[in-house]
Amino acid sequence: MNAQKYVDLGFACVDIDRKKRRGFPEVIFCLHKTKDEILCIAKTLLKEKDTPLLLTRLAPEVYPALKKKIPGLIFNKKARAAYCYPALKKNSKQKDVSVDEVLIVSAGTSDIPVAEEASVTLELMGCRVKKIYDVGVAGVHRILDKKEILKNASVIIVVAGMEGALASLVSGLVKCPVVAVPTSCGYGSSFEGLAALLTMLNSCSPGIAVVNIDNGFGAGYFAGLIVSKKAS
Repeated sequence: MNAQKYVDLGFACVDIDRKKRRGFPEVIFCLHKTKDEILCIAKTLLKEKDTPLLLTRLAPEVYPALKKKIPGLIFNKKARAAYCYPALKKNSKQKDVSVDEVLIVSAGTSDIPVAEEASVTLELMGCRVKKIYDVGVAGVHRILDKKEILKNASVIIVVAGMEGALASLVSGLVKCPVVAVPTSCGYGSSFEGLAALLTMLNSCSPGIAVVNIDNGFGAGYFAGLIVSKKAS
């Protein structure tokens, strides 16, 4: 360890001070990492007391080997994420659970993997999560039927591919902040999420923050910071 409070593993510099500095520890983005690299980083992070562990974009075939080495590791297949929280083994409930609720809304069923990544992130941050899936603008009555639920949320994450219009619609109905997540779901001219991203960035409804394409983790983290500030 050094004065900067990170651990140099040679192939990675693990930021063990991030939980203290930012409220949530470093997350392991597993894409293009080997099983051994993921395991080494994970074990380094877990040395810190009561540290939640989150592995995003984890290949399903890698999980069984990691589970053998990391007690309590759980895999959310939809989210492509594995996680564990040592403190949860001792307590049935996290002590600092937020009184505020984050609502996650997906336009279609194909957007659920990104929505679930946001959900896993929020739950590890101690936030209460509610979900409404498959309520896109192609059947607008579905989301309009949920207006009361929308109005009760402290923050809403809207996950949508295709043209990405759902974020603007939801934002126009509520007074809380909306975090928009474009997804890469769609046909050729959606350009793997670029069309949805541009729609969300160009929304005429104020109060929307937009994260990158398929970035469920980033949306969950941002929404979690909002509710944690409101609760403090």
